[in-house]
Amino acid sequence: MKLFVTGAAGFIGSNYVRWLLANSDDEITIFDALTYAGNMASIRDVLDDRRCRFIHADICDQDAVLSGMQGHDAVVHFAAETHVDRSISDPYSFVRTNCFGTNVLCDVARQVGVEKFLHISTDEVYGSIDVGSFSETDRLTPRSPYSAAKAGSDLIALSYVTTHGLPVVVTRCSNNFGPYQYPEKVIPLFTTNLLDGHKVPLYGDGGNVRDWIHVEDHNRAAHLVLKDGIVGEVYNIGAHHELTNRELTYKLIELCGRDESFIEPVADRLGHDRRYSVNIDKVSALGWRMERTFEQSLAETVAWYRDNRAWWEPLKAANK
Repeated sequence: MKLFVTGAAGFIGSNYVRWLLANSDDEITIFDALTYAGNMASIRDVLDDRRCRFIHADICDQDAVLSGMQGHDAVVHFAAETHVDRSISDPYSFVRTNCFGTNVLCDVARQVGVEKFLHISTDEVYGSIDVGSFSETDRLTPRSPYSAAKAGSDLIALSYVTTHGLPVVVTRCSNNFGPYQYPEKVIPLFTTNLLDGHKVPLYGDGGNVRDWIHVEDHNRAAHLVLKDGIVGEVYNIGAHHELTNRELTYKLIELCGRDESFIEPVADRLGHDRRYSVNIDKVSALGWRMERTFEQSLAETVAWYRDNRAWWEPLKAANK
């Protein structure tokens, strides 16, 4: 199969391509604009494989998308603006990339006749939930410009099923972690700060709850949905490993050999959702199962950042 993978110089996408090359004979085109979170250093190793090629372009550029996508069997759409804090300060780029860009991809995919279109989304589109877990049919109540733009992109992609018969499937996942994650997100940010002897900023009371899944487990689930998911359906992906941000911080402090004096309380984020949780019965019914434990995966992730300063130090230096 020939796959057109957007945003694959970023965190989840680059790990997906690496997993594909190790577990399939697929041919892959990486299509990425190389914004601040897209990094050639994250895909340099995969580009050594003859089955993988790279196109430097923006998903909002219809001509570039049309030229690049022709001849592919399926689209896997990771490309997105993803950081909530950045969406509060600059919502325009989030709407442009996540909504307009998704529409360009769907429209071109319709024109060239792809056999499957996998749209990667987030559990944040559901909003916050105090108890229980969201199912795929629950109402979307996004509460940040980021999650609203992702909810819009979901609806745009799904509208192409009804209107044009485009074979779209959507996944909505909980918080991913693992190697090659840009160090603005909490696990790589806190890990790299602690490794450098700097404090970590803990929002509010630290009681916000997130469900953490290793990127490899997520990508196996997403690929299963690409192959076996029903067109027009949404599939939640999660690990049911919920932690408060304070609990996660203490785990990272221990793994990095620091103490609680490295915690710096900061004012809470605007509109900070209290808890995310998704029901994963539907993706489990396809045959997906978790393969990685959280504790071991977190320790391996911290070790990766400890051993790969050459990857993340230039990124943090450029962001100062």
